[in-house]
Amino acid sequence: MAKQNNNIVISAPPTGMQVVWREFKKDKVALFSLIGLIMAIVGIFIWGTFFIDQDSIMRISLRDKFAQPGEKYLLGADAGGRDILGQLILGARNSITIAIAITLITGVFGILVGLICGYFGGWIDNIFMRIIDFFITIPSTMIIIVFITIVPKYTVTAFILIMSIFMWTGTARLVRSKALSESRRDYINASKTLGTNDFVIILKEMMPNLSSILIVELTLNFAGNVGIETGLSYLGFGLPPSTPSLGTLVSYAKNPLVLSEYWWVWLPAAMTILLLMLSINYVGQALRRAADAKQRLG
Repeated sequence: MAKQNNNIVISAPPTGMQVVWREFKKDKVALFSLIGLIMAIVGIFIWGTFFIDQDSIMRISLRDKFAQPGEKYLLGADAGGRDILGQLILGARNSITIAIAITLITGVFGILVGLICGYFGGWIDNIFMRIIDFFITIPSTMIIIVFITIVPKYTVTAFILIMSIFMWTGTARLVRSKALSESRRDYINASKTLGTNDFVIILKEMMPNLSSILIVELTLNFAGNVGIETGLSYLGFGLPPSTPSLGTLVSYAKNPLVLSEYWWVWLPAAMTILLLMLSINYVGQALRRAADAKQRLG
């Protein structure tokens, strides 16, 4: 009598990175955006840091005023005879660096506040929520402009700190709402019963279970911070005049003559902002779907 072997194959559930990678493979636009974004950011930082001198790029040369693309510079020159390509690379590097710095500062502070409020609740939650409500109700953009105007020694660091003061509330509210529901789960109650320190529970048990949501939130915040920085620079309240910015390049289009006749001054920066925002948005949407099993494509 033949002996039948029944081989039972037990498949382990996919890890978080496997789920994310599967989602990107299903969404070719998001995958292309991710690859392009990584290559562009790495290229901009390498080129802007090691091969371009900011002082020489920002030096005025009236002989090259509004030089057309290809005459002396690849993308032409602005009203001061300054290389548009060099300003574009430095401006993109500065805008991305500032957006990353603001995202990290506001993300760390907002996540900590949200976790503490959601875990402890009570009077701690009430105090922080009243502070958050205050920041949400005030016109933050106008207040940022006022702070930028009155700061005596205005630098890039001052700009980052001013922006960070008003940009952490959204992350804190989102994390708090998720932490409130997470704090009632059985594994949290079991850890409390065993006498585990509260901050160990928050950082080592609760936060890892919110990691997918946090990654999505920080990615979308990064896109928003790029937009806010370029918008303020466009209005003249962003980076100092001596520091190149994508928003400053686009702001040259406020001159009707530049808008109609000298398109190479502002169009490359506008296209860079558009492609950057679209790429980050596609990547963020793919990460959001990966974090929600009901929305996954694969």
